[in-house]
Amino acid sequence: MTDGFSGFGLAEPILRALDARDHKTPTPIQAQAIPHAMAGRDILGIAQTGTGKTGAFALPILEQLSREAGGSRQPRALVLAPTRELAIQIGDDFKAYAQNLRLRHSVIFGGVNQRPQVSALARGVDIIIATPGRLLDLMNQRHLVLDSIQMLVLDEADRMLDMGFVRDVRKIIAALPRERQSALFSATMPSEIGRLAGEILRDPIRVEVAPQATPVERIAQSVYHVEAGAKTALLAEMLSDQALERVIVFSRTKHKANRVAGDLMKRGIEAEAIHGNKSQNARQRALARFRTGEARVLVATDIAARGIDIDGVTHVVNYELPNEPESYVHRIGRTARAGADGAAISFCDPSERAYLRDIERVIRRPLALAGGEVPEVTEAPSAGERENGARKRRPRRRNRGPRNGSQSRGNARGRAEASA
Repeated sequence: MTDGFSGFGLAEPILRALDARDHKTPTPIQAQAIPHAMAGRDILGIAQTGTGKTGAFALPILEQLSREAGGSRQPRALVLAPTRELAIQIGDDFKAYAQNLRLRHSVIFGGVNQRPQVSALARGVDIIIATPGRLLDLMNQRHLVLDSIQMLVLDEADRMLDMGFVRDVRKIIAALPRERQSALFSATMPSEIGRLAGEILRDPIRVEVAPQATPVERIAQSVYHVEAGAKTALLAEMLSDQALERVIVFSRTKHKANRVAGDLMKRGIEAEAIHGNKSQNARQRALARFRTGEARVLVATDIAARGIDIDGVTHVVNYELPNEPESYVHRIGRTARAGADGAAISFCDPSERAYLRDIERVIRRPLALAGGEVPEVTEAPSAGERENGARKRRPRRRNRGPRNGSQSRGNARGRAEASA
């Protein structure tokens, strides 16, 4: 039996399941979250996909439910996930961890016939893993009630925000008992997620795992100071260099991702856009074209780009700087994989200089100015004008917030349209 997990006081059947999966040592997020969760505390977790966060909430849920008789098999734990893929993955993890327990779970998601899901609920389940839309549909059809829920988890809450699910999430939470244990996990903490956490968590313990270290020594990082209207022309001019062989371009919004990809296509550059408004099939087709080289450029939003793990990305271009500086680290980590070198190029217009300063604080170094290397672009100021103008204006904006930041704020579904 592994000392690492047995130190949490987990039941012996759960420890055997962990051994069967060769899980010997808790990940950092598990080491931080599990003791507090098992003590009954609410959890606010900041962690990326791939950090072991499913175990951080699944193991305490299984431990608590395994101590109690199921009785009528009303669901006692609810995990909400933004996509069917994530819900299925979480369900698979619960199945593996609970293989030696007499607990039932069901995965509920849309896009398929609801009849098997309704049948599973009718037989009785202890744990539900669900996407908000389908769960709310089944609640409205009175196929289940949630008044026995003891434990609630919101996973990838920022992605739920991006996909417009926050209103549905609030409706579901309103149907839950007020006395419960809750956990919210998110890769980033925009203000709307902070407000949601304040609504559903009581005196939470905050656990945070730093973004996975990026091999910055292998990534050449630079920044162009360029007016917003000249960015596409600058990008196209840069792509005339065939050394930019496989490029991921990041935008902050879905609309901008579509627009940049369309503009590049008009200029004869094969490009695909990937964001939260694309169907799963469309995202898979776009990734397949990018992976095989049919599309040289993939234009992506931060949320949609999660889980993209494609070797051979030669360049990352931050067409728009992220408003969360940690996202910069995640973005540039898409290149320089598997020991290869890579380059990260950022475009910074005057409204984004506060974002740039935040990024430089996080990475603890200034980005190299690329003004001297800016290609000649007729729509843009000259390289010297960009560099000198940026330097002259920068101090005057020291205490001013970036103008574009407010464009992504609004109601939940409006933000989903705008923020990715």
